[in-house]
Amino acid sequence: MNRPHPAPPLVAIACGGTGGHLFPGLAVGEVLAARGLDVLYLVSRKEVDQQIVHGLPADQVAALPAVGLDGRGTLAFVRAWVASWREVRRLFRARPPGAVLAMGSFTSAPPVLAGQRRGAATFLHEANAIPGRANRWLAHVVDAAYVYFPEAAERLWHEHIHPVGMPLREAFRGPAPDPAGCRLALGLRPADPVLLITGGSQGARALNEIMLRTLPVLRLWEPRLQVIHLTGALDFESVRQAYRAQGFPGLVRPFLSEMDLALGAATAVVSRAGASFLAEVAAWRVPALLVPLPTAADNHQFHNARLFAASGAARLLPQAEATPEKLVWELRALLHEAPLRRSLQQGLARWHTPEAAERLAEALAAAAARRQPAARPATAPAAPGLAPRPETPLARPT
Repeated sequence: MNRPHPAPPLVAIACGGTGGHLFPGLAVGEVLAARGLDVLYLVSRKEVDQQIVHGLPADQVAALPAVGLDGRGTLAFVRAWVASWREVRRLFRARPPGAVLAMGSFTSAPPVLAGQRRGAATFLHEANAIPGRANRWLAHVVDAAYVYFPEAAERLWHEHIHPVGMPLREAFRGPAPDPAGCRLALGLRPADPVLLITGGSQGARALNEIMLRTLPVLRLWEPRLQVIHLTGALDFESVRQAYRAQGFPGLVRPFLSEMDLALGAATAVVSRAGASFLAEVAAWRVPALLVPLPTAADNHQFHNARLFAASGAARLLPQAEATPEKLVWELRALLHEAPLRRSLQQGLARWHTPEAAERLAEALAAAAARRQPAARPATAPAAPGLAPRPETPLARPT
């Protein structure tokens, strides 16, 4: 007689809204799946989320209504919240999670609260130096909180806050790739320098416009320079047309999922200062000029960039000061000044935390294992990957 045996614990990861929330959540999920746990990614219905999760198994992804205080008004916020709450309760009735991880944004709040009602352990990860409103609120109710920037702990009201670093996808947890190989893979010349321009997963119109004014001047000084310009969906066509009109060769894309190739190919980067992207820059030690988004909530991008710059890991140029002349001067230094490049790469090494995904997965797996899982037939196929590790106590701050 076949005895039923426990199904692997389920961990729900609420990581929708932007690539900065999604990619770290996927990184933790990769480690959990390798241990044999079931993972459910809770994302928003935004196009950027759907692009990133495209190709994942359908039973690992659920799209929730986007919840955010983004100027649509309180009524729209409440309606989206209620719709998300109902959907996630339905999901958790069918597949009760043992643990729920929130990566930020109000899209992650209904899953945390619904998970608590089902008896799940709850956690949050705060990526930015200035925590977002959703995580500041959720910090009152979760079991433990984790941060990338240690300074963020001062703004979260919780007794169990752990500086863990930034969870990175597997591609960024090993050594940096060969730049020439990455350039060839992207159709670029292997021996010539590459400037990567990116405003994040949603693009950045002001940064796109500033760089389009700067590139003709920069090209006079750097005729062999190649450009990878990630524009975001809204500005893609106009930026592509501008490159054509100027006769400037460049790889122009709205979004690139293979950021390991783009950063691996890059000699230098000019970008916004989203925390997830900064961690990927740190992984590959790419000298960067940061132009923070001045309208980011609580000016968190400026504080991310400030901490990187203060530690010698990047150059900081506020958008109001980003003239073509200053940009050309800064970028030429990043491209050619060997002492500056070495100094920045040494500073970036201090922000690289390849063990972060493993540490977060360890806490989640231990907490999820405490839940008594539902039984399933012994003849059912086993989950791929390794078996879960023995239960270990949840980490406590020292």
